[in-house]
Amino acid sequence: MSLTRHLSRGRDLARTAGDHAADMFAPLTLIGRGLRHHLEWTKSRWAATPKERRGPTLFLTAALALGVFLLPHGLLFTLVALMASAAWTGRRPKAAPDPEPDAGDLKLAALYAALTPYLAGPDDMSPLYTLDGQYKNAFSGWEFDSDGRLAALEIAYPAYFTDTEPAARARIEQVVQGKAGRAREYRFDWDEESNRLRVTALAPLATDICAQRFVTAPGEIVLGFTDALGSSRTIPVNQAGTIAQQPPVVWRVGPRTAEPHLLVLGSSGSGTTTLLRSVALQALPHGDLVVIDGAGTGEHACLVNRPGVHTVETSLHGAVAALEWAAKETERRLGLLNAARHSGVAAPEEATRPLWLLLDHPTELSELAQAEERPDPQDLLEIPLRHGRAARVTVVIAENVEAMDRLRPTVRAATRTKVLLGPVTPHLGRAALGAALDITPAAHTPAGRGYARVGGAAPVRLQVPATVDPLDEDAPAQLRDAVIALLPHRDTRTEAPAPAAATDRAEELGVELGNDAGTVRPRPVW
Repeated sequence: MSLTRHLSRGRDLARTAGDHAADMFAPLTLIGRGLRHHLEWTKSRWAATPKERRGPTLFLTAALALGVFLLPHGLLFTLVALMASAAWTGRRPKAAPDPEPDAGDLKLAALYAALTPYLAGPDDMSPLYTLDGQYKNAFSGWEFDSDGRLAALEIAYPAYFTDTEPAARARIEQVVQGKAGRAREYRFDWDEESNRLRVTALAPLATDICAQRFVTAPGEIVLGFTDALGSSRTIPVNQAGTIAQQPPVVWRVGPRTAEPHLLVLGSSGSGTTTLLRSVALQALPHGDLVVIDGAGTGEHACLVNRPGVHTVETSLHGAVAALEWAAKETERRLGLLNAARHSGVAAPEEATRPLWLLLDHPTELSELAQAEERPDPQDLLEIPLRHGRAARVTVVIAENVEAMDRLRPTVRAATRTKVLLGPVTPHLGRAALGAALDITPAAHTPAGRGYARVGGAAPVRLQVPATVDPLDEDAPAQLRDAVIALLPHRDTRTEAPAPAAATDRAEELGVELGNDAGTVRPRPVW
């Protein structure tokens, strides 16, 4: 057997013997510790007794000892009582548990340590951020919610930090969000004059608002709902069966608006088609629709043959024909409006009734047109985009964010109202909305969640109302019924058909019946 094994075995035997000896002599150790406590107590009492009382105290103690000695079994009982008292006094009191560290201190200290490499300067004589520094020197005004998560924080940073560079800001925002929790959105308010950054955790937006008639003025479209900081007004909405006041994101259209067209970008399943359907339902009571479904998924089949909907096209041939008619209709409206303005008379209703061109994923049709050497549908949008505001023609385009580069420069420049749905990065937000986001998006977002920018205003958070396809059997019945209630005709099986004579007469005249029996509109011909 090697020497190492001998030593290891001897060490184990010594440890085992020590454990057994400790268990064996534990009662004696306990009693000895108690006797020592009694002796110390006696010494302290004797030292505290005045000198003139020490003699009588000794006399009483001796008399008590003599009485105990004379009692039968007195010494035995006294010894037992002394041992019991010593055993009780010699107990080791349970050590008080260490106080749990404050979760807020741990989180703030971790955030301070994470920011130190980015905000510490090697030549700073009095740095705010050091490896062994305290976060209280740089942080102030922090708040935590009931779940112990960071709700608000004010961060001081050195003057030499490049807070005017988007990349430097994005790096700090990413660190703060990573330490505070990526499941929420945070608003970052950079105060460049005082070198302070205010971080605020934002409450999630309501996702239980379905399609409905919103309280708006003519020409106002509710794109969705935001927080109190993103809107200056509130409107009543039916939310989960109750009436609540919610701040809307309102897009104004018409001849006096500066943002007559809309571009919606998003990833697959983010809710771009849902927003397009919501806009269509709000525009139908006051205007006419031309729908181009470039994806060909049938998401807009519920609008087919509805009063006010000229056509719903899914093929390249039909889309090109519809957009060519829209371009000619825009020119015709401009001529009627100019003639009425020069004559000093009111413009005819057919020239002032809003016309909406809704295009869902037009770049797919552009690729198909390029392959077949046919006119690109995007090129046919130039006239409606350029003169649409004067001619009461509004263009709404929904496209996949990955195909943003395939959109024509005219389309991107003319659509000054932009919506970005789905997961967002700082670079993508700036590229899609044309402005930097002062909000860091959450790691996971529900459908219809994103950001909107109307004209030159700052981007705001957005939650699109739940506007499902009523023909989708997998969608909740309550949401489907809400959309069906907004369509011009709820159910063709319960509606009386139009009189045969009126229908035949309309076919002969080349017109199509409207909502009222006496109202006719020219039918587009392509």
